[in-house]
Amino acid sequence: MSKVLLGAALAAGGAFAACMAGAETLFNRTIPRQDTLRVDISEMADMSKWEEYKKFMVPNREWLETQEIEHITITARDGVELHANYFPAEEKSNKIVICNHGYTGRGMKDCASIAVFFHRIGYDCLLVDHRGHGESGGDYIGFGILDRYDCKKWIEYIDSRFEKSKQILLYGVSMGATTVLMTSAFSDLSDSVKAVISDCAFTSPYDVFKHILKRDYHLPAFPIMNINDSLCRKKAGYGFNDYSTLDAVRDTDVPILFIHGMEDNFVPLYMTKQNYNACLSEKEIMLVENAGHGAAYYENVTAYEEKIKNFTKKYIV
Repeated sequence: MSKVLLGAALAAGGAFAACMAGAETLFNRTIPRQDTLRVDISEMADMSKWEEYKKFMVPNREWLETQEIEHITITARDGVELHANYFPAEEKSNKIVICNHGYTGRGMKDCASIAVFFHRIGYDCLLVDHRGHGESGGDYIGFGILDRYDCKKWIEYIDSRFEKSKQILLYGVSMGATTVLMTSAFSDLSDSVKAVISDCAFTSPYDVFKHILKRDYHLPAFPIMNINDSLCRKKAGYGFNDYSTLDAVRDTDVPILFIHGMEDNFVPLYMTKQNYNACLSEKEIMLVENAGHGAAYYENVTAYEEKIKNFTKKYIV
């Protein structure tokens, strides 16, 4: 082998090794549950206003923690133990919202404020911990791909427990929003599910990681994402392109309210616009000025709550 060819081979080998290392680093920082492997969300999301938002969030969380909450456990289709907290309305209600938190979150922490709002307007609330989060089991995070099956299990639990007397609203933020959109398209989805609210959903794990690679590291998706996808299939049991919200919204007949902050630096606004444009069921969209990732509610509480009330009253009575 000539020196030129040998040099080229070594360079290619070095580049491949670097890609392997990069893919493994990305996988290890994002896919395993985050009890010990911590991800700094400030690296991915616009956090500049969160200290101000906490003045609204913390009192809601503290109040919720003083209420009578029922802890519930069910088993996922693959045997993972799933946990949630049930917070009933003040008076007997035929309406319930399943609240789905975002990446590295948990139900009682991240969905507290929106649960307090729904409680105030007469909804029972089920605040779930996604697999790989909070009190739920699971070694790996599902990024909506696996969580849609878990969400369907929670719907079936509600139908069984309340003998299908509850009208179900699915609500989610970020990864939770991706989850509820994907859940909405099951062909055997319960007709108890009357509407979906999706706040800043990403279209697929592949799409959002591709965006982050380009934004933060100026790297193309290939070959890092291909390697990462293989790692995820081997260890976590799913691939980043196994399903997409774009597929889901073309197949569902459940009405959907799409919400997104216009200053979102983590999940780009165009993903919600793509979801909205692809959606074939009844739909509405709300874009919130000056709101970063997952911050639309806290940036404009009044408008957000009014939009939800006006949307849901069309489908849930």
